[in-house]
Amino acid sequence: MARFRTWAGIALAGALCVSLAGCSSTGGKRAEDARKAAAAGGKAAVDTPRWTIAMITHSGDGDTFWDIVQSGAEQAAVKDNINFLYSHDDEAQQQAQLVDAAVDKKVDGIIVTLAKPDALKAAVARAVKAGIPVVTVNSGSAESEAFGALTHIGQDETIAGEAVGEELNRRGKKKALCVLHEQGNVGHEQRCDGVASTFTGTLSDLYVNGTSMPDVQSAIEAKLQADPAIDTVVTLGAPYADTAAKARQAAGSEAEIDTFDLNAKVAAGLTDGTLGFAVDQQPYLQGYQAVDLLWLYRYNGDVLGGGQPVLTGPQIITKDQADELAEYTERGTR
Repeated sequence: MARFRTWAGIALAGALCVSLAGCSSTGGKRAEDARKAAAAGGKAAVDTPRWTIAMITHSGDGDTFWDIVQSGAEQAAVKDNINFLYSHDDEAQQQAQLVDAAVDKKVDGIIVTLAKPDALKAAVARAVKAGIPVVTVNSGSAESEAFGALTHIGQDETIAGEAVGEELNRRGKKKALCVLHEQGNVGHEQRCDGVASTFTGTLSDLYVNGTSMPDVQSAIEAKLQADPAIDTVVTLGAPYADTAAKARQAAGSEAEIDTFDLNAKVAAGLTDGTLGFAVDQQPYLQGYQAVDLLWLYRYNGDVLGGGQPVLTGPQIITKDQADELAEYTERGTR
């Protein structure tokens, strides 16, 4: 397990809303720029041209994980004198249209997630053909190079799943439930498959409607009631861990709740024992590095990874590590 705990250390919005539907807005552009500048130290650290970079993700509304990714990207954008445009849509075809819109705007770089790569392939190819450098982030590591991206930044989802399976073995678990909240997301499938490949116990997949937390809770609760032998529930996103904990309580189960991804609420759950462990892929670093890499490519022709993904995880976080990271989770960067 040591290799999984230390790998993470190896890897070191508003304007687009005018033209791209589906992005989040937090106020006027001037106020937002001032907030970003203040958070990043007040001014750019470089005097290179003010290039425009668009990030388009598959995030739904209100997902704290993507708030952290966006925050990291914004910090790097201010430092690098980048005009940063952020948009998102959890519908793959709509996300592809947002990529097309960024290409039409002739941006200087695109950061995109490939949760459903087949739906994004044509849009990414159009960007590459237009001479726009593309970096993929978070999901789609297997497709990134084939699609023409410079590199991929994130964790290898299969390796992350394998780390979870090994941690469950270490904890003596025998029967686990892997909760998939977004059908068609290749990264989610890879996570659960990775768990199954190393877990010596029995693993079952449970597909739920991730857009409705009441539905998620009732589905997990029903499984726990039907099978008291389930001793572990693994969720694939931080917001779902709390819902799984509620389902456990309602079902009268003693199953441990473990999760992929970290935020302040998950950190608190680890500290108070509500949750067993979390898998951190460092979303702040994913956003920050994606912007930084595009700036480096525009400025100096630099590319990291040598054709391989730039790994930001996985890192197993337990109570002790959560306590150590409290300063960062409280400010929203872990």
